[in-house]
Amino acid sequence: MENQKFVIVDLETTGHSPKAGDRIIQISMVIMKNWEVEETFTTFIDPKRSIPFFIQDLTNISEEEIKDALPFESHAEVIYGLLRDGIFVAHNADFDLSFLQAELERSGFPKWKGKKIDTLELSKIVFPTALGFKLGDLASDLKIPLNHAHRADDDAMATALLLKKCWEEILALPIHTIEQLHKHSFKLKSNISHLLFHALQIKRKSVEDEDGFIFYNQLALKKKEPTADYDELTSAYPHSDQEKTALLSKQFPHFEERQGQFQMMDAIWDTLQQKNEIMIEASTGVGKTLGYLLPSFIYAKQQGKKVCISTYTSFLLEQILYKEIPKMEKVFGMKIHASLLKGMQNYIDIELFEQLLEQEEHSYDETLTLMQILVWLSKTETGDLSELNLSGGGQLLIDKIRKVRRNDNPYDFYERALAESEKSDIIVTNHAMLLADLERLEPIFQSIDGWIIDEAHQFIHAAIHRQQVVFSYAQWKYYFGQIGHASENGLFHKFQVAAMQTGRFSKQLFIQLEKYFQITLERFEQVMEDLVHSMKDRRQPFLEYRHTAFLKELSLKKPLLKEVSSALQSWIDLAEQASNHFRHHGEELSKESRLLLERWDYWIREWKMKLAEWDQIFFVDNHRHAVWIEFDKRHVPGSVRIYRKPIEIKEAIVRMSQSLRKNAGIVWTSGTLTIPNNERFIAKDLGISDDVPVLKLEAPQNYYAGAKVYIATDMPDIQGVPQSEYIESVAAAVTQIVQSVEGRCFVLFTSQEMLKRTVELIQEAELLNDYLLFAQGVTGGSRMRLLKSFQKFQRSVLFGTNSFWEGVDVPGEELSAVIIVRLPFSSPDEPTFKAKAALLKAKGQNAFTDLSLPEAILRFKQGFGRLIRSSKDRGALIVLDRRIETKSYGKEFIKALPDIKIEKLPLQHMVKDLQHWYNN
Repeated sequence: MENQKFVIVDLETTGHSPKAGDRIIQISMVIMKNWEVEETFTTFIDPKRSIPFFIQDLTNISEEEIKDALPFESHAEVIYGLLRDGIFVAHNADFDLSFLQAELERSGFPKWKGKKIDTLELSKIVFPTALGFKLGDLASDLKIPLNHAHRADDDAMATALLLKKCWEEILALPIHTIEQLHKHSFKLKSNISHLLFHALQIKRKSVEDEDGFIFYNQLALKKKEPTADYDELTSAYPHSDQEKTALLSKQFPHFEERQGQFQMMDAIWDTLQQKNEIMIEASTGVGKTLGYLLPSFIYAKQQGKKVCISTYTSFLLEQILYKEIPKMEKVFGMKIHASLLKGMQNYIDIELFEQLLEQEEHSYDETLTLMQILVWLSKTETGDLSELNLSGGGQLLIDKIRKVRRNDNPYDFYERALAESEKSDIIVTNHAMLLADLERLEPIFQSIDGWIIDEAHQFIHAAIHRQQVVFSYAQWKYYFGQIGHASENGLFHKFQVAAMQTGRFSKQLFIQLEKYFQITLERFEQVMEDLVHSMKDRRQPFLEYRHTAFLKELSLKKPLLKEVSSALQSWIDLAEQASNHFRHHGEELSKESRLLLERWDYWIREWKMKLAEWDQIFFVDNHRHAVWIEFDKRHVPGSVRIYRKPIEIKEAIVRMSQSLRKNAGIVWTSGTLTIPNNERFIAKDLGISDDVPVLKLEAPQNYYAGAKVYIATDMPDIQGVPQSEYIESVAAAVTQIVQSVEGRCFVLFTSQEMLKRTVELIQEAELLNDYLLFAQGVTGGSRMRLLKSFQKFQRSVLFGTNSFWEGVDVPGEELSAVIIVRLPFSSPDEPTFKAKAALLKAKGQNAFTDLSLPEAILRFKQGFGRLIRSSKDRGALIVLDRRIETKSYGKEFIKALPDIKIEKLPLQHMVKDLQHWYNN
């Protein structure tokens, strides 16, 4: 873009809205031509009003610093001159431009007119897998200097360098990708089409052929390099401790011999050889992953068989494949042929994506997501959709292009992953994929000779999740909207017009389609009204907004429910009839008509699944399932959701896992498989026979030398005070503890509501303004994105609920303390727990001792496991729930921990002790 002038602007302001009286306090402008910085302009501005304290903390711009600054009108002419003939660039451009326009108008200048480029919007497209799109996040990922975030001069320069990085990234894309991006870019909010047009001009002059790419359906897919043949393994299994130490010390000079790890290796080797079954609880510090990888790989190589490792979290999948297996390759001095295989719906369906790309009407969110996927497709080697960082609107579009059926396309990512797994020694997969395979008519995992089920306790949750059904009012309404009425310019209207133009359709067919669609929609809304109305007067303990009730407790109008089902089935039958009639035109159909037909057929398939969902929830015998409705009374009926979950899953797991036991050795392993006085709690839930041994392995005692447990003795009794009072005490305690250890804390909750209120209180008090707070369900992003953001900053705090109690590795100084707000008992009002408890009571069992307490102790062990991830780690486990000391069952939690020092202190003494301990 020769001689193009970019004016990159960043402002610091007194607030978020010029209409509300907020003003600029600092402006920085970077002038860039030919992708080089030519000029800069930075100055403080007198805002003619005070600077709020939180803005001073955020920007480090004090009242003192701007006391001699001139008002905006004194700089307006210079600023307007710099903007002239340039493209305005900013990160979140609408924010900066709105302030600038208001100040120019106030100073008597006309509004600036010209092109603008928003680097926030551009970065989402160009870097679709970035952890986050804040300027600081992108600067960190792309190695762009940004020493003082939220200072206009540093931010403007970082934005200028980000713009240049984006341009370089665009030029590196295949020309076909840039053409598609340009075609869709005119619906964006900023003038990114301008950049793409110039990139196309350059590429067309310089690119004749693009080796390394094959073009399939106008999309560029990277060629997968053929897999090399690997050397034969010459090493025998190292039976003695000396042999193991010698083998591992070759590549790990500081290798620490761990007796528990060696015991684990031997137990797994014997199990695989004899095709037996074993459960192994390997506490943090044993070295569990290496403990199963070494014998698994040697066994697979020597026997010419495959070993499959199944786990629960994506984090552990990636850790095994990209961190642990490379370590094993160093040990053996050879490449290990390992492959990752996830369930079909994790992968993109290229054919569905192309059809979606060809459609003309897309919303802004859909357009942005399509462009992100286009860039990602030119780079991804896996086709795994979880690599993308998308907004909420983008997630809806993603569901339309998930792989749902197999095909013979050689460039299909899922088929490619399957082919890779055929040639692998080690297959890494997840529990969901394994469970799905056990129910397939033609299983994928037929030639597996050994199974390692890691995070084995989560196999139960995976099985429950597989059998659960979730109804969402918002999703149903979205589906209705996708079809639309004949009078609207939606899919139904377009399909009807195209079909009638053939002259081979009866108008009566479409009248009937419209009729049954309308009946379905009307009866559906009536059912939702009845459900909400019958719940609104019910008392909801501790929950101010959320309403929950078992479906069987509500008076439902069965005939009305059946009318929805019947009308929807009639619509599906007629829709299929119309589709088949249209399809019989064959080659007569235009490209547009074929695409329209594909969309019509897609939504028929979706509505068939919705009908099955409706019938499962309202008509299938539910004595083995808990079925309940939830909604937030502030957002009715949009928040209505109905859940159907199995109460007991043991029989299903036993039935599904029988095929595994016939052909292979099975190792069930986890850091938490047992609890004091009940070693077979998890084994029983998994339906594992009593004759399968449970091997418990502990880390060496010195592994926990850097760990300490604190119990606060002066917190309010959680069951004796109102929840609001307890939350105030928690917020105060967390604030003091964070300040004493200077951040790097996990704060673990059992309730999303309590987490949210605690974080809000802390933010209102402004006592942790010097810290970055990341809160699950409050801060945007997935669990892993929150974790990675937390790890980037020393002065940070992460507030998490259930999923942060386990499966999270934060080694070394990146985590100083884990604060347990309350003992992790399930809420007695949580519907699944309530249903399980009722079932136990009917059997004459005690729901507290046989269910509630064991589950809580397991979660407690998992929470402690986040803290010490190596023998060099130091960290404190801080328990704010006094029940661990005052209740008789409290000692069961303590017994579940390793033998480490426990301090019971009032909060103020604890804070001082923590400060002293960390500083020394």
